[in-house]
Amino acid sequence: MNTILALIPLLFFPGGLFLLLLGLAYEWVDRKLVAQFQNRIGPRWFQPLADMVKLLAKEEVVPEGVNPVVFVGLPVVALAGALTAALYVPLVGLPPSHSFPGDLIVTVYLLSVMTLCIGLAGSNTPDRFSLAGATRTLTQLFSYEAPFLLALLGPAIVAGSWQISQIAAYANSRWLILTQPIGFIVALIGLIGKLELPPFDAPEAETEIVAGALTEYSGRGLALFRLGKGVELVVGLTLIAAFYLGGVANPLFFFIKTLALLLGLAALQSLFARLRIDQTVGLWWRYGAILVLIQLLAMIVLKGIVS
Repeated sequence: MNTILALIPLLFFPGGLFLLLLGLAYEWVDRKLVAQFQNRIGPRWFQPLADMVKLLAKEEVVPEGVNPVVFVGLPVVALAGALTAALYVPLVGLPPSHSFPGDLIVTVYLLSVMTLCIGLAGSNTPDRFSLAGATRTLTQLFSYEAPFLLALLGPAIVAGSWQISQIAAYANSRWLILTQPIGFIVALIGLIGKLELPPFDAPEAETEIVAGALTEYSGRGLALFRLGKGVELVVGLTLIAAFYLGGVANPLFFFIKTLALLLGLAALQSLFARLRIDQTVGLWWRYGAILVLIQLLAMIVLKGIVS
């Protein structure tokens, strides 16, 4: 009986089904905001859910020349990685479902499982668009992963812990965006790159390579990949809000701060045109990582002087 009661929060609220639906809701808000910025109407409120139901009901076509086990299994692994990362994050302002020292590093790498699975999915097919998308996906991974990780390490250093729950408790009522503005900006831009949103959408540029690495996917596989990206969006926004915007101590603060961040993401998507993959790697890796390292060095020096 205790096992069943323990599974309820993992499967329904605040994890599992609730997280999937929240990811779809945040996807709709993002699309609606971008449409408003571009003087369009945008999708109706139920459009992401309708898309998921349609994809899950469709037949999954396995193309010739692929490893069927890998082709079918990668979407499942990608979604599982995103959902596992959510276990260590204070979703909806509630304590994490699980926590241990160093779970911040584990969470960041679990969020990278989605990108790795997308890259492997594109490499598993002989389609030239999928191969081009996979190459761009894995190349872009190296441009944002290090800056994104370094940006999240700033609050961890001042909190003196690598545990998300302890960092969030330290950042509660402390707006670290004021003392670490570079880290906040780099974390926000890094999240855009991780989700392959404009202007970092070269890996799935519709006008160039159809749907990139996922060109050959349809039905359930494509639905699982899209659900995983929705979960990553929620988890990423939660981490940034908890670390930099004074914490997410209750559900009201959680929704206000994460939706405010989502507004910023939508504005950045609307302001900038798509970057070429060489621009993303050359500019962002070079300057993003260097700026965060300079900020971290300044923090360590100041912390040593104060102590």
